Amino acid sequence: GGSYLGTKALVHSLTSRFVSGQSTSTVEVEMLYAGNQLSSEYMKILLTLIKEKSVYINVISKSGTTLEPALAFRLLRETLEERYGPDGAAERIFVTTDKEHGALVKLAKEKNYETFVVPDDIGGRYSVLSAVGLLPLAVSGVDIDALMDGARSGRDLYKAPYSDNPCYQYAALRQALYEDGKKIEVLVSYEPAMQYFAQWWQQLFGESEGKQSKGLYPSAMQFTTDLHSLGQYVQDGEKILFETVVDFTDPGCEIPIKKDAENYDGLNYLAGKTLHDANVAARKGTRAAHLDGGVPQIELAVPQKDAFYLGQLLYFFEKSCAVSAYTLGVNPFDQPGVEAYKDEMFRLLGKQ
Repeated sequence: GGSYLGTKALVHSLTSRFVSGQSTSTVEVEMLYAGNQLSSEYMKILLTLIKEKSVYINVISKSGTTLEPALAFRLLRETLEERYGPDGAAERIFVTTDKEHGALVKLAKEKNYETFVVPDDIGGRYSVLSAVGLLPLAVSGVDIDALMDGARSGRDLYKAPYSDNPCYQYAALRQALYEDGKKIEVLVSYEPAMQYFAQWWQQLFGESEGKQSKGLYPSAMQFTTDLHSLGQYVQDGEKILFETVVDFTDPGCEIPIKKDAENYDGLNYLAGKTLHDANVAARKGTRAAHLDGGVPQIELAVPQKDAFYLGQLLYFFEKSCAVSAYTLGVNPFDQPGVEAYKDEMFRLLGKQ
């Protein structure tokens, strides 16, 4: 279900997974996802892909009956039992679910699956720093000790009074811009590795604040890529949005730009600079242009993209989201609108 986004965000950001999904990390594990949609084509490709692989399953569901993960688990469990036998499959299935209640708890006891607990008071979009995220993150090679140290530092930092608390300031700025007529917040990063982190952020704020016909619509763009597709609208379209830019101060590596004897592209003026210098110039130039175009910006400076600072950033967004939602007058920890689509879906499928 929706709980996969936090895991995917950090795996994609921290384990050197390239755009194709191929891992260059030292951990010999390929992390695949199922149960977050109902596509027959996706499942067929997945079942074909795992035929020649050694497969383990971590099923994550508090109730065990949410349709998307429950159906995927049923199909994948059948595959494992056919290949390894019931006892062999049981050694390869790990269940993360409610401590005492629900269909998965009962099944895990019957089948002797190893279990991990989804805490009672944590919803899926806030769960990445619990066993929901930490088990698959550890398997993928993410340093979960550093991740938790970063989150712990965020917990301490963001207890400060408003004047010294960027977490509270961000929440207040969002609400001030919303009251000023902005309807859309765009999370921007200049690092492709942050693609899925932005999707997690969209779920966090959209599911927490979008209630009672209120709330900013959370969107995300990847610059400079999306400047060539959506930049025109941001610059000259309706003035209904603002940007929140996540900027990593340390790029983690430097790629020098050298002088080319032929200079066919006319870029020798960049000789002596780095690729990161060009990225910084793009960010500063975009900021100036968008501000001139009437698009406000909030900038979040993060020292570097590692497990510690992403753990701190996770905590920053989770706490600021809660504060922002309460300021808006809605409960940041429920999702009644999600249940509405489920009710209609189950009715169409004939569930009594």
